[in-house]
Amino acid sequence: MASQHSMDIVVKFDKHEMDNAIDQARKEAVNRYDLKDAGIEIEFADDDIKLVAGSEMSLEAVFGIIVKKMAGRGLSHKILDRQKIEEAGGMKVRQHIKLVKVLDSESAKELSKKIRDAFPKAKPLIQGDTVRVTSGSIDELQEIIAMLRNDETVKVPLEFTNYR
Repeated sequence: MASQHSMDIVVKFDKHEMDNAIDQARKEAVNRYDLKDAGIEIEFADDDIKLVAGSEMSLEAVFGIIVKKMAGRGLSHKILDRQKIEEAGGMKVRQHIKLVKVLDSESAKELSKKIRDAFPKAKPLIQGDTVRVTSGSIDELQEIIAMLRNDETVKVPLEFTNYR
């Protein structure tokens, strides 16, 4: 039995599932009665989603559809970083939604601080876009996972890997 146990905290999501969720949202937006004449466009690229609609209300409805389809496929809505709504011309509005793909240094520092404050015996170590947490107790690692999953102030979708 190892004297130290560890796990990695990362941000990742299944791009294929995201692609499927966007396709489903696109089909629903086209077929919904209240959105039929709203000129809805949904474009999905590697690192962002572009929404175009006839009004801000239609844009919000499409965003709601996307979040619902993502939840149905097991994806967290926290990977979506909404940008400012802007005029697109021709009586339309546009919004870019960036996808959070990695754990940035600010979020990593925030997570490390939360872990150190709540669990003084655990040792979080930032390694690029990963936070490795070591502890003498497996139970303590499980408590850290539970704490971070239930913490509403965490703004990024966390995955826990390399649990040993």
